[in-house]
Amino acid sequence: MKRVLKAASAAFLPLALTFAVSATAQDKPATQFDITPYIKKAEFEDIKISPTGEYYAATIPFEDRTGLVILRRADNKVTGGFSIGKNTHVADFWWVNPKRVLISTSRKFGALDNPMLTGDLYGVDADGTNAEILVGQSVDVMTTGSNIVTKKNETVAAFLIDSLPDDENNVVISVSTFGNDPVSRAEIMDVRNGKRRQIARAPIRNADFVTDNTGKIRFVYGVDVNNANKLYHRSGPDADWEIINDENASDHAEYPIGFAEDNKTAYIRVQQAKGPDKIVAMDMESKTRKDVLQDEDANPGAIIYRQGTLIPVGVRYYVGKPHTAFFDKASPEARLYRSLEAAFADQAPFVTSYTADGKLALVQVSSDRQSDEFYIFDTQTKTAAFLLSTRPWIDPKQRGERRPITVQARDGLALKGYLTVPVGVEARNLPMVVVPHGGPFGIYDSWGYDVDAQTLAGAGYAVLQINFRGSGGRGRAFHLAGAREWGGRMQDDVTDATKWAIQEGIANANRICIYGGSYGAYASLMGAVKEPSLYKCAVGYVGVYDLPDLSKEMRGESKRFGNWSADWMGDDENKLATTSPNRLADKIKVPVFLAAGGEDEIAPIAHSKKMEKALRAANVPVETLYYPTEGHGFYRPEHQAEFYTKLLAFLSRNIGGATAAPAPVKSK
Repeated sequence: MKRVLKAASAAFLPLALTFAVSATAQDKPATQFDITPYIKKAEFEDIKISPTGEYYAATIPFEDRTGLVILRRADNKVTGGFSIGKNTHVADFWWVNPKRVLISTSRKFGALDNPMLTGDLYGVDADGTNAEILVGQSVDVMTTGSNIVTKKNETVAAFLIDSLPDDENNVVISVSTFGNDPVSRAEIMDVRNGKRRQIARAPIRNADFVTDNTGKIRFVYGVDVNNANKLYHRSGPDADWEIINDENASDHAEYPIGFAEDNKTAYIRVQQAKGPDKIVAMDMESKTRKDVLQDEDANPGAIIYRQGTLIPVGVRYYVGKPHTAFFDKASPEARLYRSLEAAFADQAPFVTSYTADGKLALVQVSSDRQSDEFYIFDTQTKTAAFLLSTRPWIDPKQRGERRPITVQARDGLALKGYLTVPVGVEARNLPMVVVPHGGPFGIYDSWGYDVDAQTLAGAGYAVLQINFRGSGGRGRAFHLAGAREWGGRMQDDVTDATKWAIQEGIANANRICIYGGSYGAYASLMGAVKEPSLYKCAVGYVGVYDLPDLSKEMRGESKRFGNWSADWMGDDENKLATTSPNRLADKIKVPVFLAAGGEDEIAPIAHSKKMEKALRAANVPVETLYYPTEGHGFYRPEHQAEFYTKLLAFLSRNIGGATAAPAPVKSK
């Protein structure tokens, strides 16, 4: 299901952007350290090479938006750019021919907020000209100085399905109505002028379409009002839809990921009763199935496609350290990845784009101690040339190792997670910060550069992150094990991981705090409620703390969201109250730090203020940091700096780590 926001008005503004060269910052040791290089925004997020290799397109994060810049590869000269209003981001982009980029936008109101796709699709040429909104709710928006060409005003959301690599003029998109249960249709769209014609209509709400290798719509899947998954197939444009899977009957969901070259065999991701999801090959005439791939621990993550096509050939998995597997171990793609993995040992390479002739691959390289780097890999000479680093000021030798761990919960369930250890320090008897992730369902911590973990490790803390039951990445059974376990077994998993770190001698039992954002903030405060002697302090960042209120908010949005709330949180208001930290403040015996934003639509600041009021009434020491203009996570650099400065000072007072070196803080 795509998450769509009906956005406020926005206009295209060309950017005059250049690559910035950052000086390497030296971290200050001992009791204070410079947090600036830890929390400074990345200079780039994603980069893709054009089909001819003449250009790059890259996304650039700013204080409250994300823009796009286009550069000529020969001299790195900026030739064009794209940016729209505050809180609006380039969500994704695609080279749809050698000279034109298609852009999808999103809106979000905070650093932790999941971007909500606006459903607008824009086009811009490599030289910055012919910038147009092609389809979406903002086609009627005009701003002085804008060079957007207006289109027919239609309040719809559009998303790319297939870029049609062999067609430079057209793409396949889905077009949906707005609302919590949208109706969708598939259309062919001209990338130059936005003209469209319908080619399919979905038989279910909340739908996603999948094409075969000729661009024909063959699959559609979505969810009904009870959030049950349904998958449909058709043999061709004039054929009727036939149902392949109904979760109401099968007790599992299925998701198509593409077709083999002959368009007769489809590859489908299938949930299992136990263990991670499988990839199966299905003959679409006989409906017979054959297992293709299944990892022992991990769901399929990113799908690896044959260069220049939508033919699946392999999978990248994210549990533990990222690793890949291929349908055919001898395929060219498998050999390419084995070469890359050998060249970038102890890192995680991933091909983001190719030139049309396949000679050049743009490779993203990730690791736990270095933010993403990009290389141009010559597939013929097997040589890689460094292109850029998203955070070039980071010295990986000064960052902590992020170790995959396995912890057994009290009921025997195997939990996966990560332990980040301060650089140059043995993992023995350390002060520790436990950091439960947000979400909570379907989200999971993975291996890679983690700003929070590295900042805390820089202050001298071991950092424990456990993917409690309900987290994503481990299969249907593990996911469902978290249903209605807010404050229950999900919380016990965090407790069991904390006690594991003590038993292993990693953590000093007298120097442990818990800190999280969003759901993680809830888990932090519930941790302090349920384990009053385990943690010495608790931190809630943009959190929710009253489950009956949260349930009412969700039921008010739609019947489907209300059903989600009942299925995953519970529908007994009295029981929800017994697992709401703001109603149990008298059980908290340690200092608390709360931070929140006044524009937060995911976790309204009212939750934090009610939590604060309850803590003060219970005589619990509480500190707060509220910004009326921030959303679900703080955007502004000075606000982030103040938050981390106060966070480290709070932790230091309670468990003795380093604090942030003084830095100028702008007024609010």
